[in-house]
Amino acid sequence: MDFDPSLLRTFVAVVETGGFTRAAQRLHLTQSAVSHQIRRLEEQVGRRLLSRSTRRLSLSEDGREFLAHAQQILQALDALGRRFQPSPVSGTLRFGAPENFMRERLPQLLGRFAQAYPQVRLEVSVSANLDLPALLAADELDLAVLIAQRPAGAAAPGQLLRRTQLVWVAAEGFAPPPGAALPFAFFPPPCVHRRVGMQALEQAGIQAHIVFTSHSQEGIHAATLAGLAITAIARDDIEPGMQLVAERYALPPLPEVDFSLVWNERGRSPAAQAFGRLIAEMAQSAPESVYPRPATRAAHG
Repeated sequence: MDFDPSLLRTFVAVVETGGFTRAAQRLHLTQSAVSHQIRRLEEQVGRRLLSRSTRRLSLSEDGREFLAHAQQILQALDALGRRFQPSPVSGTLRFGAPENFMRERLPQLLGRFAQAYPQVRLEVSVSANLDLPALLAADELDLAVLIAQRPAGAAAPGQLLRRTQLVWVAAEGFAPPPGAALPFAFFPPPCVHRRVGMQALEQAGIQAHIVFTSHSQEGIHAATLAGLAITAIARDDIEPGMQLVAERYALPPLPEVDFSLVWNERGRSPAAQAFGRLIAEMAQSAPESVYPRPATRAAHG
């Protein structure tokens, strides 16, 4: 049987409102039109769905079962309509983020936005050493996730999404050459990890020898896990096979850094506002699963 959704809606409205008159008011129909549609539905089903009396209206046994199916069908149709309803939001959205922001959930974020706003063209820049503040100031991005060290008492720029601790890590089997300067791996400038790490080393009077540079987080992690160097990363980004080494090599403590969502000062387009809401929702929905903290050798931290 192919049921007309309008008949199903009328039937559900009659049951939920408790009568033909109130159902007619909800559906903006006449009472006779509601009666006619219920009669058509019962004729199609071949069963009595409603029991009528002068004082009350009740569901028959078949009517109760039919109601459950009708509600499921209408809910599915409503969901389908919402999913494929054309969105009024259109245009181009330019977004930038550091490589370690949301990591494996970034594709999910982009996919959800593309499904919800198919008329928006996404231009996404993701890298460890993009100068995102400069790109925002130059009107080359509409919004970006910025990572920065926030001075004590200072307000975070934009909307704070996540705060994390920077730490010194090396491979579990790391053994630097005796008597030589400690080897380090960093992203190229203007990476915050590099800037903060180098400043801390200089202030502590520690001579650092940069032996490996990479534009990707994967490259830095590979060099670190290979035992080539020490690096500074977010505690949330520690991988199996890495250990904290600040105490072992008398390295200076590193600060916390903030991930903040910042918009272009020239204004927020509807697309940028929608994308910003989705980023904030996903960044805060399940922090422990999004930013896991693997087991490490804390004795060396």
